[in-house]
Amino acid sequence: MAVSFNKVIVAGNLTRDPDLKHLQSGSAVCDLGLAINERYTGKDGQSVDNTVFVDIVAWNKQAEICSEYLSKGESVMIEGALQLDKWQTKDGDNRSKMRIRAHRVVFLGGDRIAAKNDGENVPTTDTTQIVDAQHDTRDSGGNLPF
Repeated sequence: MAVSFNKVIVAGNLTRDPDLKHLQSGSAVCDLGLAINERYTGKDGQSVDNTVFVDIVAWNKQAEICSEYLSKGESVMIEGALQLDKWQTKDGDNRSKMRIRAHRVVFLGGDRIAAKNDGENVPTTDTTQIVDAQHDTRDSGGNLPF
């Protein structure tokens, strides 16, 4: 019996403002860039800083909320799944890109977010509250394997 598990949890700062688009079907899709900083001590005893850049995609109501309340530099935690997007260039070259499909986005920059919402904090956009995962009818443009 084959067992598979696809869950990712990352936290970092947005590298750019959210990019919200609407598909012809009306579904909202928002692309986010995340920088994850890591600091550790190297073998020589010196402090080493390492940054990993990750692309995130959010859908529908969650995409709209991310676009409205988040901006470059803000801290977020993303819970989601790895997704491999594949496409072909105009020249016929095959390309692929790994990114995280957000299931839950937690806004960690509460002060700035509260100010954008007239003092009412909007701490999370959780797709389990917005969309029943078993009845998710979002239009993925054919990129999701289900």
